[in-house]
Amino acid sequence: MALQLERIKDKIECFEATSLKVLEEKMNEQTENNKALLLEVHSVQHQVYIHPQTSQPVFTAVVHFKAKK
Repeated sequence: MALQLERIKDKIECFEATSLKVLEEKMNEQTENNKALLLEVHSVQHQVYIHPQTSQPVFTAVVHFKAKK
């Protein structure tokens, strides 16, 4: 059995929370985890929508991580 290790070049992660503070905490935690994989934040896209059942805002973010150069 052969084990091949390859470096991750790109990684996209999605986050969702009911407050901006919680969303930021989730993103910061994962950013720290990805530093161990030698990934850094390349871009962030975010938006907010109103949950149809609860009428509460839901904050979302998509973070694109890329390999450090």
